[in-house]
Amino acid sequence: MTQKKHVTLVITHALRPEDSGEYEAWLCRIMPVAAEFPGHLGANVIRPTDGQGMWNIIIRFDTLEHLYAWTQSETRKQLVDEITPLLTEGDHTEVKTEAAFWFTPPAPHVRQPRRWKQFLITLLVIFPSTNLVPAITGLLFPGLKGTLLLHLINDACVVALVVWLWMPIVTRIFAGWLKKA
Repeated sequence: MTQKKHVTLVITHALRPEDSGEYEAWLCRIMPVAAEFPGHLGANVIRPTDGQGMWNIIIRFDTLEHLYAWTQSETRKQLVDEITPLLTEGDHTEVKTEAAFWFTPPAPHVRQPRRWKQFLITLLVIFPSTNLVPAITGLLFPGLKGTLLLHLINDACVVALVVWLWMPIVTRIFAGWLKKA
């Protein structure tokens, strides 16, 4: 029996900055296709900063089997073949089973940010979220005040905001600072 474990596919594509528009159009086509595959849990695109050409696409799946079904699919192979002429270093994929991807360096030679910086960035998004969400949900659901259900709703909202909204934005804004020693 196979144990279910969430997995992440980290795709790295290098291309010339002038090809970014065509690449973005390609991403708009491939992302919905990937989302239709069983076990797809979501995706994030980390765009290059300051004229760099390194793109990182992070796709999460519920199991390794579902991730491989996508990566080995004929559909993905055809879509990657379409964009390959723009890729200066080919289609690099890496499977990760760890949970921390917000601070994963875009390339092997890039050092991970210092832990204290990761702490401050995480606190920057967690603190306001854990204070604003309960205030808002308390107003929206006054009859649930003090219940476990309201705590579950609050926690789900905070996690969703942090994972899909705040961390991608904040890590992009502070990318330069995070890279400094």
